[in-house]
Order: sequence, then C-alpha cells, then structure tokens
Amino acid sequence: MKGHFTTREVAKILDLPEARIRSCLRAGLISPARGPGRQLHFTFQDLLLLKTTKGLLGSRVPMKRIRRIVQSLRRQLPEDQALSSVTIYADGRRVVVWDGRARWQPDSGQFLFNFGAQAIAAELSLPVPKPEVPPSPLSAEEWFDLGSELEKDSPEEAKQAYHLALESDPSMAAAHINLGRLYHQSKQLGAAEAHYRAAVRLTPDDALAHFNLGVLLDESNRREEAIVAYRRALGSDPNFADAHYNLALLFEAKGRRSDAIDHFRAARRLYGRPGD
Repeated sequence: MKGHFTTREVAKILDLPEARIRSCLRAGLISPARGPGRQLHFTFQDLLLLKTTKGLLGSRVPMKRIRRIVQSLRRQLPEDQALSSVTIYADGRRVVVWDGRARWQPDSGQFLFNFGAQAIAAELSLPVPKPEVPPSPLSAEEWFDLGSELEKDSPEEAKQAYHLALESDPSMAAAHINLGRLYHQSKQLGAAEAHYRAAVRLTPDDALAHFNLGVLLDESNRREEAIVAYRRALGSDPNFADAHYNLALLFEAKGRRSDAIDHFRAARRLYGRPGD
C-alpha cells in the first residue's frame, strides 16, 4: 500500500495548484514528512484536509481564518483524533464542524442546538422534524473521482474513498463495481462478490457488472453461475467480446462444442473490429 503522495500527485488528485498547497504548508494547516532529497510526503489524511481547505476557500473563507479554525480544532479534539475524522464546512458566514453527534463553531467553541425542536413538536402533536444533516465536504462524485485517482498507486486508500462515496450515495453502482474489482485483485473474494452483486441489483443492465461477477464465479469454479452471469452481460451488450470468449472456454470445458464454436466465432469477429 502506498503510504505517501508527492506534491505533484496531490496537485493532480485534488486539482489544486502547487502554489496553493505551499500556502497551506506556510499556514501550518498540514505538516507532511520529508523523504530523500527533502521531498514532501503527504498522507491520505493530508489529502482530505487539503480538500476541505479547498472547499472552504471556495466558500470565501479567508486562509487566515482557516488557519485559526484548524488551530482551535487541534485544541478541541482529543489528541488521538485526526482532523480528517470530522466534517468542516461553511454555512453562510459561519464555519461549522460536525463529528457525527454534535455541531459547533470551531473558532468560538460554541455548540449549535436545535432548541429542542423534536420535544416541542411532540408536545404540539406535530410531525417530528428530521435532524439536520450537514453536507459532506466531498460529494459522492468527488469521493469516487478521488478513488479513481488513487487506485493505481494506493488501492487501500482508493477503497476508503469508494466506501465514503457509497456512504454519501448508496445507489452509486460504479463505486460498487470498482470496489469489487479492488477486492477481487486482493483475493478478498467474498467482499468482491458482495459488491459485484450490489452493482447488479442497482443496474441490472450494466454488462460490466455481470461480466466481472462472471469472472469471479469462473475463477471460483462455480461454472454454471458464471455462464449465467456471462449470458446476462451479453444480454445487455451482445458485442462484449470478452464475455463471448470466456463463455466459449466454459462451454468447451463442458464438452458443448457447438456452443463453444459459436462464441469463439463471435469473439474473433468482435476482436477483429478496428478499435476492439
């Protein structure tokens, strides 16, 4: 697992100018370690804090104020709790922190209450209002994009990002597919199958979800189930050459020569197309 990122990698992942990253360093928002040649080594937690900073700056919160907020939070949070474990966002002119249980303004330390709205509603026989859920500093799409950027060099952090995308949007089938593939690559087949099947439930017409599930079942010697998955992939995309080829191999192994030949021919025809 990759344990650090260079300044250039951070700039690319977060779409943040290197000059802005250096200003965050000068402000003391992050303190990355240094490697050989004094090259800066940013952690995944640094990435999340820089992403939050980018969001606050985008909401016109000045850098000086962000620095004060971060300093206050470091005093307010337990020593073993990372800043990246809380949500920091701008609510109009206020900056608010949410730890999953309470909301407060970090620069004043003042907690924000809802004035007993639920109790008042119950007394007056009114519908109980739903508790306010503050926005995440990253949307599901942003978590997904971050996971995609991290996959090559840091698959474990990519998994974290995809899981956070699904927390924000449980219906994001693409996150399930990518998580399934990452778990598949790391031989965690139970987790991989669960995510592939979740993607299939969410998007029954997604050929890739069925195909990936078929590959996993094929590798697990669950051949009849694999045949069903490959056929469903072809039902969604009849031109899926790899699905034809894998089906052909399965039919050949089962002695179903005619079926095997049909799918070998289809695969050969599709593989021969320009761009395939």
